[in-house]
Amino acid sequence: MSGLIFAITLAWPDWIEKIFEIDPDQHSGALEWVIVAVAFFAAIVFALLARSEWRRPRDLTADSPGQT
Repeated sequence: MSGLIFAITLAWPDWIEKIFEIDPDQHSGALEWVIVAVAFFAAIVFALLARSEWRRPRDLTADSPGQT
């Protein structure tokens, strides 16, 4: 998703103004680049969290169904 937002912002730097008919950054494109940066860093953080969760050892003995 961050890659898609990046590509859209490269091709259409003031897409927020055109889609939502508001002008928060006076057609500078700054808000769009902030959104791209936030989406990129969120993707990196979530990828690292998923990687650490994937590598975390599992406790297969606890909470197994059928055991008392």
